[in-house]
Amino acid sequence: MYNRNHPSRRYTYIKAIILGDSGVGKTSLMHQYVRGTFTTQYRATIGADFMKKDVDLGDGRAAEVACWDTAGQERFQSLGVAFYRGADCCILCFDVTNTRSFENLESWRDEFLIQVGPRDPESFPFVVVGNKIDMEGKRAVSQKRAMEWCAAKGNIPYFETSAKKDINVDEAFRTMVRNAMDQETETDIYSEFPDPIRIDAEDQETQGCAC
Repeated sequence: MYNRNHPSRRYTYIKAIILGDSGVGKTSLMHQYVRGTFTTQYRATIGADFMKKDVDLGDGRAAEVACWDTAGQERFQSLGVAFYRGADCCILCFDVTNTRSFENLESWRDEFLIQVGPRDPESFPFVVVGNKIDMEGKRAVSQKRAMEWCAAKGNIPYFETSAKKDINVDEAFRTMVRNAMDQETETDIYSEFPDPIRIDAEDQETQGCAC
């Protein structure tokens, strides 16, 4: 997370990760949030997809949010080191018609915390999204069950969404962004980016030419 100068607002760059099993609607949620569109023609994400959106929180703060939609297939979870690095917030997504996708939230959250290593895991700005509430009569995970899980994990905000009908999508993402910015500190702004630059320089000095 870092800040850019702006004449009237505090402008912050935020990296957001969307996690969950394949098929729960992560790509649809991201497209609905960023572009306001929905289609049934999405292909399964391979590796990761990436989109940006400028967000004005209406309180003098604004952000450029970079949304990373990582593949939900188990064989791609090892790609997390690269994709999770520097993440400021995370949406954990499941399909309310698919119990297994809800049960797997635990492993997705644990994997994220291992890869990112936040200073305070208990207060990290997660948001849980139960998607596909438009599929009436097919619900397998109750709102009560999902909310109890979120409460047990430190009162993670929970939203039930429909990417298809654009229900609660913007609200879920804005809550995630707002919570991430609420946690922002001077250390986050000034110390996150110099480290990788310094490491690269040291690598060049010690390793020499790779030709």
